[in-house]
Amino acid sequence: MATNRTFTMVKPDAFGAGNSGAILSMIEKAGFKLIAMKITRLTSETAGKFYEVHKERGFYGELVEFMSSGPIIAAILEKDNAVADFRKLIGATDPAKADEGTIRKLYAKSMGANAVHGSDSDENAAIEGNFFFSHLERI
Repeated sequence: MATNRTFTMVKPDAFGAGNSGAILSMIEKAGFKLIAMKITRLTSETAGKFYEVHKERGFYGELVEFMSSGPIIAAILEKDNAVADFRKLIGATDPAKADEGTIRKLYAKSMGANAVHGSDSDENAAIEGNFFFSHLERI
């Protein structure tokens, strides 16, 4: 059964380029409600822990370095069918393959610097949201 919450991060490339406001606006216009949000900067250790599931993959070191290279915005979003609807809104990981009008098509620079993170399952949405936010930090 699908839940109504998902997790996202505006990544360092989009934050650094000044696209955070436009991205958050797109998210809200798509019907998502912000449940929790913060600006933070991941250390290499924290980014490594968050992306630990990818530790054995060749891109892990580069991903950790990139995600700790600048500030991010972490957020929990709410909407019916949140995970699937958000994945559709952000578009394909490779912005060259992303549909027109998606966040990644508009704001991503490359497959690695792809503007936003979006949870890929209800289970991961809960895990990722809990990584960044206590229950007191949510509305």
